[in-house]
Amino acid sequence: MRRREFITLLGGAAAWPLAVRAQPQQVRRIGVLMNLAADDPEALARLAAFHQGLQEAGWVVGRNLRIEYRWGAGDADRFRRYAAELVALVPDVVLATSGTTVPWLLQATRSVPIVFTQTPDPVGAGFVASLAHPGGNITGFTNFDYSIGGKFLELLKEIAPRVKHAAVLRDAGDPAGIGQWGAIQTAAPSFGVELRPVDVRDAGEIERGLTAMARGSNGGLIVTGSAPAAVHRDLIVTLAARQQLPAIYPFRYFVIQGGLVSYGADPVDQFRRAAGYVDRILKGEKPADLPVQAPTKYELVVNLKTAKALGLEVPPTLLSIADEVIE
Repeated sequence: MRRREFITLLGGAAAWPLAVRAQPQQVRRIGVLMNLAADDPEALARLAAFHQGLQEAGWVVGRNLRIEYRWGAGDADRFRRYAAELVALVPDVVLATSGTTVPWLLQATRSVPIVFTQTPDPVGAGFVASLAHPGGNITGFTNFDYSIGGKFLELLKEIAPRVKHAAVLRDAGDPAGIGQWGAIQTAAPSFGVELRPVDVRDAGEIERGLTAMARGSNGGLIVTGSAPAAVHRDLIVTLAARQQLPAIYPFRYFVIQGGLVSYGADPVDQFRRAAGYVDRILKGEKPADLPVQAPTKYELVVNLKTAKALGLEVPPTLLSIADEVIE
């Protein structure tokens, strides 16, 4: 969704009849801490789904709802600062849009309700007491189990059997990055693949790591889910193509931009579902009583154009189970 369309959607309250808008109503406030940048098309698509879900529940910006946005763009200092800013506004509920934003919000408040998306292992991270009974002021939606790391390796070897060495892009400062790396390490011996971890803290680190991997033969790339990987996805996809590295990614939007294959949950759907939890909290339910929900489906997406450029023949068995094939 283009930025102009998203802004139009946010301003939809202007079309309401004057008689309706004139009626005094309590205006509720939502804070949104985004992990991406304000001009990122993926971020706008996610927020459009969130906003649509709220509208379907009767919440209209400018009539009975106000939304405050902060854009972290994968930067920890911004997450910390913006989390404090949002909590200071005393919102009725805050949407945390990734696991990397959650710790900063919990540091800022233990009373304001928080709904998270895109957050793996919230129990292990200490965000909730259990999935069924979160406790405290937070609940939300997980985006994968760490075991998905083994699936990444399996799919990469299926589409590129010659891969013997793989760079693993991960956020070493995030528990999710550590967990995914551990799962991939466990699976690697059974596939005969040697691994090299590459941190995604900045563009220079990514470029150095992938350039070094390309110097050898039979190399590949596994990109694990993280906010920095999402922020730097253009660079990652470009480098993988330039260095002729078969790569698997955690989300569809990498493949739409030219990546080879992805396997993961749909982030946009999570934002739509999160709107339902925000609605329930605004109507009086407590986060402690709303169970954390796992993804309902994982998508397999294959880009045949990229496969051809890499000289790869995608197995028919893989194409037959793909949810989407880009030609």
